[in-house]
Amino acid sequence: MSTPNPFDFPVVVAANGMQPQDPADIRDQINAAAVALSPGLTNNLPGLLLEDILSTDTPAVALCDQARVELVNSLTADGANEALLLKIGAITGVPYNQQSNTSVLVIFYSPNLGYVVPDGMTISDGSNVYQVQTGGVINSGGTTSLLTAIAVQPGTVVPAAGAINEILTSYPSSITLSVTNPSAGIPGGVAETWSSYRSRVMRSQRAVVTSGPSLISTLVGAVAGVQKVSVQVGTGGLRVIVKGGDVYEVAYAIFKAVGDPSRLLGHAAGGTDVTVSLVDPPNTYNIKFVAAATQTVAVTETWNTTLTSFTGGGAFAGLVQPSHVAYINALPIGQAINELELNGLFQNAVSGLLAPDLLTRLVYSVSINGTVTPPGTGTSIVSGDAESDFFTALDGSGITVTQG
Repeated sequence: MSTPNPFDFPVVVAANGMQPQDPADIRDQINAAAVALSPGLTNNLPGLLLEDILSTDTPAVALCDQARVELVNSLTADGANEALLLKIGAITGVPYNQQSNTSVLVIFYSPNLGYVVPDGMTISDGSNVYQVQTGGVINSGGTTSLLTAIAVQPGTVVPAAGAINEILTSYPSSITLSVTNPSAGIPGGVAETWSSYRSRVMRSQRAVVTSGPSLISTLVGAVAGVQKVSVQVGTGGLRVIVKGGDVYEVAYAIFKAVGDPSRLLGHAAGGTDVTVSLVDPPNTYNIKFVAAATQTVAVTETWNTTLTSFTGGGAFAGLVQPSHVAYINALPIGQAINELELNGLFQNAVSGLLAPDLLTRLVYSVSINGTVTPPGTGTSIVSGDAESDFFTALDGSGITVTQG
């Protein structure tokens, strides 16, 4: 016959974390276990040795249960002791900095466009060794963007501007590559405080987990010059549509985000295919994406009011144009123009001169690339090309406001 385990307490987790057991419940469980081992046992009469043992064991087990609760509830970055905090940090990939190392920003140069400078490449100023933390790609200008390198050894010695010019990590002989640091490095510091480390671990646990389309959007969107990104699902893969940015930097960001570059799709609508070869020895990867097309938008907006003597309409264009220009130009690639959104922006813009309930008419005529495009049947949605974005002149000249 199996023996009941008096320590097999149910786990009670409430909004404030794991909760301790009620001492009365602990006493009942210990008593049940004792009776199961010795049927007919009487241990609740005052003065009996058995009752004394039960009364003594109950607070002892309650103390153990409280210790269990405190341990479980401390398994957070803001509540763990230092030993546990180190383990939580290791799990989340945030090591404790015993002493910070010198850091420096470097740029790699090469005529071999598309060559991938790998993470962890080591470079030197002749005395100290530095390791590139996050790699880059040789872009259309023949350089990488600024990359951070950290000294391998702790210390406060910093390289002067231009001192780093040796590449220690081997690379193919067919590749011409050089490196330099445009500015002096930043000296390392003393070991970080526990409060600082605790804060870093907490931030790492709050980081948004991204993968697939959202990771592509995050990394490509961080490339300098990129204005808009859209990741669309197509048959057999993903179609990445990008407006702006250096093509090599964009391709490298996609390369870091996708598991299988061969599943990247070309255009299916008005965009233009771009294929960039990235050299990551010993392999070469062809990264395909779609350069977004731009659709020029003009809108004629006709309004009217119940007030026959209203004379403030001449100011409407100057009031309405900024918000409508901002709305149209901010639309993501492939997203339609919603005339109901224009309605709300229009009414809000003119509300200081004319209350919305006094408007009797608000009609739009939207032209895309010079062609009047009506809303879809039964909707207020004006759609354009799925691989293009909308643009209307920043000075508002594409937005015509008239009474009628």
